[in-house]
Amino acid sequence: MIVETAKAKLNLALHVRARRADGYHELETLFAFVEHGDIVSATRAEADSFMLAGPFAGVLAGEGGNLVTRAAAEFAREFGHGAHAITLDKRLPVASGIGGGSADAAATLRALGRLHGISVADMFPIAAALGSDVPACLHGVTAIGRGRGERLEPVPGLPGTPVLLVNPGVAVSTAEVFRRWDGVDRGPLPADPRAGRNDLEPPARAIAPVIDDVLDALAGAPGAGLVRMSGSGATCFALFDGEASRDAAAAALAGRGWWTLSTRLT
Repeated sequence: MIVETAKAKLNLALHVRARRADGYHELETLFAFVEHGDIVSATRAEADSFMLAGPFAGVLAGEGGNLVTRAAAEFAREFGHGAHAITLDKRLPVASGIGGGSADAAATLRALGRLHGISVADMFPIAAALGSDVPACLHGVTAIGRGRGERLEPVPGLPGTPVLLVNPGVAVSTAEVFRRWDGVDRGPLPADPRAGRNDLEPPARAIAPVIDDVLDALAGAPGAGLVRMSGSGATCFALFDGEASRDAAAAALAGRGWWTLSTRLT
């Protein structure tokens, strides 16, 4: 059996540059990843099967595995290698801006690739066809993403930096957030992500005002540095100057009923 972690994805900055004729948006974003995420397990089998487990399994139960089963089907169509039994331990909230479905699809491809000796580079076209964030999640390294996010330029990251993820328990539709984007190009991605922004924060906050409460709580935490919403929301994050300050912030938020994840950048 092969086990892969579908690491949660963060957008340390996300600049939306233009609407494209193909329905997508031209982006410049700085992808980063954390140590924790969903868990995908895969093994050879006599017949294809898919199982869900974990605290957020119920949310996906009616969706047939979503991008996981699609990734497995595309892998089989491209490379063959017979049937597989796949299990997804769903630990990240759904529709939360941290790449859950995309990371799950990427982890599925990596697991199947390891089983059969297929390289990440060879699976890149499948990843790009599955979704805009899937290529970045397939590689799983800090990178600048352009185009839809699939044109990747690896850059030095901040491995080991303590980070706290917070989601208020509200699912936000990516399509609706992009639909409400005001269409204004506010400039390119800066070299320092702290000087950047997330252009999807204003429309996401209009849809889910509780995001304001999360951002305010993180910004007021001692030791917090960069505080931002990730992707199309509603998960927000803060980078901290140490694990003690991160853990203190998590403890201070414990009574609010929000989902939190104390982790580190990879």
